Order: sequence, then structure tokens, then C-alpha cells
Amino acid sequence: MTAPEVISLGCRLNLSESENIRAMLAGEENLVVVNSCAVTSEAVRQTRQTIRRARRANPSARLLVTGCAAEIEREQLAAMPEVDGLIGNETKLDPRAWNIPLDTPALPPVHTRAFIAVQNGCDHACTFCVIPQGRGKSRSKPIPEVLGEVERHRTLGAAEVVITGVDVTSWGHDLPDTPALGELVRAVLDSFPDLQRLRMSSLDGIEIDPLLFELFASEQRLMPHLHLSLQHGHDLILKRMKRRHLRGDALGVVRRLKQHRPDLAIGADLISGFPTETEEHHSANLSIIEELKIVHGHVFPYSPRPETPAARMPQVDRPTVKRRAAELRAVVGKVRAEWLATLVDKPHPVLAEADGTGYTPQFARVALPESTRRGEIVTVTPNAIEDGLLR
Repeated sequence: MTAPEVISLGCRLNLSESENIRAMLAGEENLVVVNSCAVTSEAVRQTRQTIRRARRANPSARLLVTGCAAEIEREQLAAMPEVDGLIGNETKLDPRAWNIPLDTPALPPVHTRAFIAVQNGCDHACTFCVIPQGRGKSRSKPIPEVLGEVERHRTLGAAEVVITGVDVTSWGHDLPDTPALGELVRAVLDSFPDLQRLRMSSLDGIEIDPLLFELFASEQRLMPHLHLSLQHGHDLILKRMKRRHLRGDALGVVRRLKQHRPDLAIGADLISGFPTETEEHHSANLSIIEELKIVHGHVFPYSPRPETPAARMPQVDRPTVKRRAAELRAVVGKVRAEWLATLVDKPHPVLAEADGTGYTPQFARVALPESTRRGEIVTVTPNAIEDGLLR
């Protein structure tokens, strides 16, 4: 092994940061970096497993760990014999943390889509969440800095831009005049009129400001794909999670948006087996999938995280947590299959990936002809569904 290997776990923000780390360390040799995740106990287990696997594959390499697990599970990871060192989450994009020159250019490779991290950290205190411990307070990138990053990725050939962060809808709260996220999105669209596809990552539905709502409703270059940081479908559990929305808020924003864009595809994060969750609460979690028509569902079995209030609440037994997670995934699968069927025999503009597939504006995956070039947007009319893939 010579060129550095960067292994990314967890969220899209980690993926974005991993690309910058990979570019920043391009001149280093015999180095493995694990950019870790700690959002659940399963994520920590996968981080440890990844570290051991990376060491077996690269016995002579220097192995460094960064990311949220490197903050939250610092002592435990540092004690692993496979690990040579830890890099703090807040400094992982600083060349000095890696002992390389400060002026080292960080130009990520050309990809189909560019993940632009516009915000980091979180000021909220959801009772289940450990991420503020790993990411710190919310920090926003000013609009000129974001536009500069978008321009750099566009120059390198990115055909789609994805706006991402830890708590994206809090962007701007710490900036002068506290601009709302819609202002940033409007600035990107206005500054790059040739950008055909702008996509948002997970959003807190109750914090979608009026301008962002208007852009979702009317701007065709803003992809019709809304992923909600929903977490649950029952009001009592949402209150115990210390979320800022209720079930009706999520239903309301989706209903209003679909009045303007009926083709809007809905995604959501859902947690099964939160402490004190009863079968009645679980039924509400299942039913909101049908009501919102959630076709991109990320289901997380609850696991207690260190030093969080939810860890001290009455826990649901693990078999029940896992059963409820499986039931949530089954309903998402059913709703998704029904949605995919509505896309057959209709033309869709598809952005081609490197693996012979691509994505529609609603983020449905499509198999493409072999002659399709990566980064090309082609119109495809699928006539079948196979293994969840439009063909």
C-alpha cells in the first residue's frame, strides 16, 4: 500500500469531509484513515470492526482514526492495539493536525455529485443524541465560502450539488443578521445558473423557512426529494425525545409542498424502540410511513448512548426494539415498491454514476445503458423493476 486510504462511516457530512481528507493527504504514503461514526452503539461496533479489518489488510500502515467515535469513544479507541493515533473531529480538516504543510491544497477528486458541508455541530439537546458531544456547537459557513466551494467542485466536473451538515436548517443562526437557509440556497441557484441539480440532505421540517419552502415548491433545479429528520410518529415520544416538531407539523409541511410538487419524494429517519415506547406508540410510527408516503426510510433501532437523558429512561427490551425496526422497514419497503411502480413507463432525467446506474430527481435508482458516461444526464424510460432498481 502507498497512497492513503480513507474509510468513511456514517453520515453524508462524514462523506464530504472524507473526500477533503483524502485530497489533503494525497502526498502521504502507507496511511489508513478511518473517519468514524458514533450515532448508535451499532455504529461504534462497525467502527471497531472497520479498524480491525483495515489493520489486517494493511499490517504495516499507520492507522489513524477521526470522526465522532474518536471524540465520544476516545479512550476505548485509543486503547485498541490496531490504532496508531486519533485526530480530533474539529481539527480533521486542518493540515496541522496531520503534520502536513498548512498550504497543502485540498482538491477532492471529480465525482458525479459534490457534497458541500455548509454547517457543522448542533445546538439542540435531543435526549437520545450524542452527536453534539462529537461535533460541538453549531457553526455555519458564510455564503461566499460556500459559493467558492461549489465553484471549485463545478470546475472539477460535479453535475449535482448536495447541501449537507449536521443540522442543516440551523445554518445561519450564528452568522451576522442570522440569514435563513433559503437565502443560501437562493444564492447557490442564482450564482450558478448552469447548475441543473441542487439537492438538500436531511432537514428539520419545522425549520424550513418561507423562502426555502418557496424554492422547494417552484424551483425545478431544486430536486423534489425531501428527507426529514422525523425520528418518530407519536407526539408523546417526540416530546420525550425533546424534538421541536409534532406529528401534525410533519404531515402539514409535506401536504403543503405536495400541493405544489406532487412528484416530491419523501425520506425520513425513524427510531424504533425509544425508551417508554408502547405498542400504541409503535403503531403511530408505522402509520406515519403510510401517511407521509416515506419511500426513502432510514430506520435506526434505539440504542442508549453515553451521558444522554434517554439512557436513563425505562428501556424497551432488545428483541422488541429489533422486531419493531423490522416492521418499520417492511412498511417502508411496501410504500417504496408502490412508489417505484408509478415511475415505470415514464421518462425520467437520470444522472449517471460510475457503476452503470444513476438517480432520478426523486433519488430513485435506475440501471443505465452501458454507453452512458459518468456525470451525463440522460432521459430514460424504465419498463421494469428488478431488486428495487428501475430498468
